[in-house]
Amino acid sequence: MEDSSPPRTYGGWRRSRGVGFFGLGMGGTLTLLGAFIVLILTAQISPPLLLWVTPPALLVAAAVLIPVHGEPVGMVLVQRLRWAMSTMQGHNRYKSGVLTDHPHAFQLPGLLAPLQLKSASDGLGSDYGVVWNRRTGHLTATLRVAPSSIWLADVDEVDTWVANWGNWLSGLGHMPQVLWVAVTVDTAPEAGSVLAERVYASLSPEAPERARDIMTELVHTAPAAAADVETRVTITFDPGQFPARPKTMEEAIGEVGHSLSQLETSLAGCGVAVVGRASAAQVAAAVRVAFDPDARGPVDQALDENPDHVIWEDAGPIGAHEHARHYEHSGALSVSWAWNEAPRQNVQSQILAGLLSPTRDPKRVTLFYRAYSAQNAARILESEVNAADFRAAVRSQQGRDESARDAVDQARARQAAQEEAAGAGVSLMTVYATVTVTDPEQLPRAVAEMEASAETCKIRLRRLYHSQAAGFAATLPCGIFPPALAYELRN
Repeated sequence: MEDSSPPRTYGGWRRSRGVGFFGLGMGGTLTLLGAFIVLILTAQISPPLLLWVTPPALLVAAAVLIPVHGEPVGMVLVQRLRWAMSTMQGHNRYKSGVLTDHPHAFQLPGLLAPLQLKSASDGLGSDYGVVWNRRTGHLTATLRVAPSSIWLADVDEVDTWVANWGNWLSGLGHMPQVLWVAVTVDTAPEAGSVLAERVYASLSPEAPERARDIMTELVHTAPAAAADVETRVTITFDPGQFPARPKTMEEAIGEVGHSLSQLETSLAGCGVAVVGRASAAQVAAAVRVAFDPDARGPVDQALDENPDHVIWEDAGPIGAHEHARHYEHSGALSVSWAWNEAPRQNVQSQILAGLLSPTRDPKRVTLFYRAYSAQNAARILESEVNAADFRAAVRSQQGRDESARDAVDQARARQAAQEEAAGAGVSLMTVYATVTVTDPEQLPRAVAEMEASAETCKIRLRRLYHSQAAGFAATLPCGIFPPALAYELRN
């Protein structure tokens, strides 16, 4: 008898919404109210002054109310102004190398500049790399994993993997030292040089000539059909949140290793096999190859033969130039996107397969998870429910009908609060994607393919105009999380 039960679906994503009017956030709502209060006070104090005060107040209101790609036009104008000032000062350009005469040569560009790579022992005879952000003090380590194929697994087994992954994320709420987790799928066409050297080295001199010809032909055709796929789980820690309160860098890295051991054990039930912790050379290689895709073959060979030759000082580009629509680095061009909208409907477990699958261009897709602490999750969800109820009350008082989206949003807010009360975790989730080409003429085609694959996955990607370098850095195993950096800059 065949199983006629419908396939398991997943969902429940919801964009956080405050109590603001007209869909605005708290800042936009306060700005709008301030403009109207100024008009009211001016009318009471001196009505003739309204001729001078009204135009600026209406301009401020328009800057807050008029949206451009989901953001207030005022914020967009501020971003453009900052971009213009930065480009005039040359902050969007980077140059380094042996002929660069300044003390910060060989330093990585932009957001990656404060990073320093350290090597630590895992206590089992192996070393792993830890990226230290000298500006924030955060420490980042990377786990190399091998995901199991869902196409060859039973439906019940896949459901178990998804459930265990949810439990793993929920457990992060009880680990305040973990700031965020990034899951990156890095794909690229197979360079072929490593495969060729391994095959030629293993060929026997006594092998028949026909067999040697077949192996040579396979080596020549494999790069066109094969792909290099690497999956990483990058975890960023805040040393100040460890229970032991480490006082030195050595103690902090020791606490990182202890937390990694716990996370590795529980991660094994989520449909992935933990290959090991990424060494310092492997972290540096990932950054180097991202900036210079043509170096993938030599870097892979160096990792196999002499990892000590792959160092952090050589990971960055010789030069980089951030444009409004793309990022130019080491003879390559990259375009980055951010998750603008999650799937509105429930989806199946393989929904992201199209976006993560290898293509003819190197690309990286990173899913960020920032778990709310168990203490704050209930308070945050309760405020979301109250905000949804407040918006419903305002609509009722104004005599406006409830839209289908408002009804679904309110239902999901209540559902999330109920699930949290039953023990579920709450995470802030976002996605960044980057595609890289070495031929500028191929960039439009690569961009179109990336955006089309996102549409097939029921998600919307938004091109990171004027923030290409930040999106590029977010997909590297370096602990860069743009929303957290934006919050720190505002405060």
